[in-house]
Amino acid sequence: MKERVNKQHLFWRAGFGATPDQLREADRQPLRKVVSQLFTNSRAFTPLSVVSDDQPDKKELKSQFKEGKLDREMLKDRIRENREAIRDLNVLWVEQMASGRAALREKMALFWHGHFACRNQNNVRMVQQYTNLIREQALGNFGDLLMAVSKSPAMLQFLNNQQNRKNAPNENFAREVMELFTLGRDNYTEHDIKEAARAFTGWGYNPQGEFIFRRNVHDDGEKTVFGKTGHFQGDDIIKLLLERKETATFVTTKLYRFLVTDEIAPDSADQQRISQLADQFYRSGYDTAGLLETIFTSDWFYEPKHIGGRIKSPVELLAGMQHSLGIHFEQKQPVLYVQRTLGQVLLYPPNVAGWPGGRNWIDSSSLLFRMKLPDLVLKAGEVTIKPKDDGDVNTALLARKVNRLFASTIDWPTFEKAFQKGSEEYLLDELASYFLPQPLSPSQRNLLLKKVKKEAPRSEQIRTLTALLLSLPEYQLC
Repeated sequence: MKERVNKQHLFWRAGFGATPDQLREADRQPLRKVVSQLFTNSRAFTPLSVVSDDQPDKKELKSQFKEGKLDREMLKDRIRENREAIRDLNVLWVEQMASGRAALREKMALFWHGHFACRNQNNVRMVQQYTNLIREQALGNFGDLLMAVSKSPAMLQFLNNQQNRKNAPNENFAREVMELFTLGRDNYTEHDIKEAARAFTGWGYNPQGEFIFRRNVHDDGEKTVFGKTGHFQGDDIIKLLLERKETATFVTTKLYRFLVTDEIAPDSADQQRISQLADQFYRSGYDTAGLLETIFTSDWFYEPKHIGGRIKSPVELLAGMQHSLGIHFEQKQPVLYVQRTLGQVLLYPPNVAGWPGGRNWIDSSSLLFRMKLPDLVLKAGEVTIKPKDDGDVNTALLARKVNRLFASTIDWPTFEKAFQKGSEEYLLDELASYFLPQPLSPSQRNLLLKKVKKEAPRSEQIRTLTALLLSLPEYQLC
């Protein structure tokens, strides 16, 4: 049972849970083999696509309008289509997570999306490019990923580096690259930011959504960053950031919080492990896969205090539920609505710092909706909880019709097949061990058993207990 709990823990932290078939297969293998298989299954990369590379953005559409190629109504329609395509990309990515294919790749891409937080609601081409970039390089070298994201048109646009020119440097990009992507606060000076901003002058993108270096607006004078002086360009600053050990420590700490525990006390065992992991990460030249393998094969990763110690993010909750039961929503609105209501809309982070996570995922209204969600999905109920009004005008239309049917198909036959044997009491324990990170308390067991009709067919009992277990507060944890 302990081995099963550990593997279930692994599947949740390194992916979005497991199906009964996946767990049965894992039961026949040693833990290290299961870890190795996660990497093998995530080796292949399949890009997500909702538009072609020549899809015009809002700026291009307005240009076409001025040239008389589009009338006002056509312009509005095309801008609306552009934003709708971004929502389609959001849903497509959730479906990819829920499919279980390349689970570790998608889980790490979700992490990098929070780390390299970026949004753009007017250019689906840029958003699609950025999304596929973090997915493709999710398990690769962090330095390569950092360079690629820094040069992505979506990030350059989001952090205003298109406006960063000599004689009028814009410090936004340089500041966030240091504070949020690499070093963390207090590991740089304002002088470092000002000088780095000069080095990043000229980094931009063309109308085709491609990175370009505009030499004519680049400040080619000497700059002094971290005590080093030279005619630095943007690439040089990225390399200087990677040379700093603080970068390895900062990224490792965020990854540890994401995969292991939110609670890291000073001078704790967790802090010591982070220091050791950061040393490995730095010495390896920022090998992300190697760092992950060390974490997933360490005994401390499976300590009881870490199992069931994290609150699932809204996307983890949604994708995990879909994956576990083979749920497919007939329309995209419920997928977007859940994200909107619970406060994590993919491709639309609240700011460049990303989502705060941890206990911030839960408040009185969101917990109520989280515990109601299984009933809505499994019984196609009506939504009666309105999304929070946080000024997100691009998804505000989700709130216009609050009552929506969560029409979906569920692969009950495949799921039920794994739970056909044993008594009613055995059935509850089997389902609880599958869905929950910790065993049921005696009072919970008795209460749930009372809600199951003993004379009901096995199929009905499984479905009833599944809905009840998913509605427990414990299901919110992984």
